[in-house]
Amino acid sequence: MSPEKEANGKVPFSIKAYPFRGMYLDKNTHYEKFGAISPAGVHMGIELPSRQQRPWQQYLGNPTVGLGVSWLDFGKSENPGAAKLGMGFAIYPYILLDAIDTKYFQMRFKVAGGLGLVTEHWYTQEDQDPDHYYEIGVNSIFGSTLNAYLNAAINLNVPITRYLALGGELGYFHMSNGRTCMPNIGVNALYGSVGVTATFNSKEEKKPVQFPDQPYGWALNITGAAGAQKAAIADPDRFLISSLRVGALYHVNNWYGVGLGMDVFYNGAVTKNTDRTLYCRGEYDIDGTMVDCTTCGSEKGTDYSFGQKVRAGLALNNEFKFGLVTAIVDWGFYLYNPSRQIYYDYHKDNYGQVAPKRPLFYKTPHGAGGEEAFHYIRLGAKCRVWDNLYLNVTMKCHLHIAEYIEFGVGYQIPFLKKDNRKDDSIVFHHRRNWWKN
Repeated sequence: MSPEKEANGKVPFSIKAYPFRGMYLDKNTHYEKFGAISPAGVHMGIELPSRQQRPWQQYLGNPTVGLGVSWLDFGKSENPGAAKLGMGFAIYPYILLDAIDTKYFQMRFKVAGGLGLVTEHWYTQEDQDPDHYYEIGVNSIFGSTLNAYLNAAINLNVPITRYLALGGELGYFHMSNGRTCMPNIGVNALYGSVGVTATFNSKEEKKPVQFPDQPYGWALNITGAAGAQKAAIADPDRFLISSLRVGALYHVNNWYGVGLGMDVFYNGAVTKNTDRTLYCRGEYDIDGTMVDCTTCGSEKGTDYSFGQKVRAGLALNNEFKFGLVTAIVDWGFYLYNPSRQIYYDYHKDNYGQVAPKRPLFYKTPHGAGGEEAFHYIRLGAKCRVWDNLYLNVTMKCHLHIAEYIEFGVGYQIPFLKKDNRKDDSIVFHHRRNWWKN
């Protein structure tokens, strides 16, 4: 029998329903054409409070975990000629981390990630002409039915009885496909909600178990990943993307690690056969302002070389451990970035003048969406599946603009602290109940 269950088989759990209403962020042309619209819906979930029977629960202050389901209404334009935005559905695991926990009030931080489905997108409509991309009669928000869903919020809870509580959330959610398909404008929204939580078997308790600290300090992570990307709405094909990452991580405590890593990226979408603007050889003013990018990569009929499709960077790695699952938040900058040289060469070849040489850290004329920034962010998660072997999924982006989503496999080599080494062993190998020995 699972250690989470009592002899009578009862486990405490809660069911909640929080209706919400929100507002869209980044109201660019794609949203402005619909007028005053806003998202609404219901966030629901089933939650399991910590019973202090696992090491990670102890390390994180006994959080609550849950499985959430959301129904989303993206809004309806008052203009009868506007495209349908449709509905959305999301399913996701989440965790609630205690910030304030008293008898009469709780405040918790919510972090969630999962999958979302939308009923209306670019390919469900009759008009799929790229030339109509900005017109009011087309849905250019989503490019696929399946999308990634992310949610972060401040959760407030006021117990009324042992079995019933009033609550609410102030939060943010995002839904997009990470450029696996185009278009990929996606949804970024702030929301507020108020609802109720019903708790069952609340009297069932277990004696807390005390666990030792994690026995390792430093770890070496080696990860390989790959995926597919559609670079622009007019492109007929998807392109291979891949990466290799090696990083050294120091575990500051039982749930957080920080370190430095080296990244090598390959992006097959850097080609003359795409409208992609990330490595643009298009038309620029001499001050660096992009004027036209319809000739990207087609200069002199030549394609980009393999070396121009590869980038390498140095990253600050952050890992937050939740048992078998680890959240990844990295920030890095490019040490090898061919787009800097392409920008310089294009001005020299087409204007007869030498453009200002781009330094290692440079400012792009139109932000991360028009050209590649000098830095990148990686958000994702990895899950240990056997010993130190893990599977991972990450989204690489430049500021808030996603470049791609990739899936991979890696191996972590944790080095035991000196006082935990026995028989000259220096590498920690995970076992299900490692703390028992």
